[in-house]
Amino acid sequence: MRNLNLTSQRQAVYDIVRNSPDHPTAAEVMNRLVEQGHNLAYGTVYNSLRYLSDKKLIQELKLGEAASRYDARMDDHQHIMCEVCGTVDEVMSQVPQDWIDAVAKETGYEIGHAHVVFGGICPDCQSKRRMN
Repeated sequence: MRNLNLTSQRQAVYDIVRNSPDHPTAAEVMNRLVEQGHNLAYGTVYNSLRYLSDKKLIQELKLGEAASRYDARMDDHQHIMCEVCGTVDEVMSQVPQDWIDAVAKETGYEIGHAHVVFGGICPDCQSKRRMN
C-alpha cells in the first residue's frame, strides 16, 4: 500500500478530478472547488495535483496545450483531443504491439509504456460546422 498523506485539501482536489467526466486543468479544478464552497489557494491546488500525480492516484496529461490536464483513470488508455473546442476524451483501444516493436527497433529503447494522443474534430464541432 502506498504511504499516503491525504489531507482534507488533497482529498478535495482528488474528489474533483476523480468525479470529473472531463479532464480538468488546474484552473478548472480550482473553479470547481470554489463552486463547492472550498477556499483553497492556487498553490495548494497545484501542490495537491503534483502530490496526487506523484503518488499515482491521478495522471497529469500534457496534450500539447499550455495547461496540463488531470485524469483519475489510471488504467492503460489513450486520449483524443478536439482541435476546435479542446475537448479531451478517452480512447480504450490499445496501442498495437507492432507499433511498439517498430518504435523500439527505430530508437533502440526498451519501451515500458505507450500513450498516444489522437487529434481530430469531435462530433459536436462537426455538427456545428455542417450547420454553418
